[in-house]
Amino acid sequence: MSSAVVHEAFLSLQAMRIIGLNTGRRATVSQIDHGAMSLMIEHGVHTDQINIQQIYDVRRTIETRIVTLAAIRRDDAEARALLDLADGMCAAMGDPERLMDLDRQFHRQLAAASRNPVFALIVGAFQGISRQTWPMGWRSRTTPAAREAMIATHEAIAAAVAAGDPQQAVEAMTTHFDESVRALLSAGMT
Repeated sequence: MSSAVVHEAFLSLQAMRIIGLNTGRRATVSQIDHGAMSLMIEHGVHTDQINIQQIYDVRRTIETRIVTLAAIRRDDAEARALLDLADGMCAAMGDPERLMDLDRQFHRQLAAASRNPVFALIVGAFQGISRQTWPMGWRSRTTPAAREAMIATHEAIAAAVAAGDPQQAVEAMTTHFDESVRALLSAGMT
């Protein structure tokens, strides 16, 4: 096999984030990440092969399982991190960009606390679409009470996970997704 063919193969593997290539060093196996899955989901949405409602149906199913496992498996540091992120969201009410970032961190932290790296990959893969839909959902919550309710569901999720109560965590996550879907429908997203 020629060195040109090997070089092209390495470049392809690097583009897929399977290996890392550093000048003057050997190729190394990359840490798995959500990049390829995220691109597929975004491609599906942008080409109208899947819609936001379908993504939220999947997220609801997956994140309900995530909070169950997080409530059972989380350690004290993970519980504290979730509570801190929820508090940070409350403090960031006037800064939607910061609030969105904290919201996305919150969901990634839940996935990490589930102790299943596949869930972390899937939640990460939804982050690109979330970055696009989150501002629309936030703007459709036109009253302070509606915005406070969104934050309150995160606080309830964090409290239930911290208390080690999977049933309460699932109920809070279900409320969160009900409200999120309602907000996106109100914003005209399907």
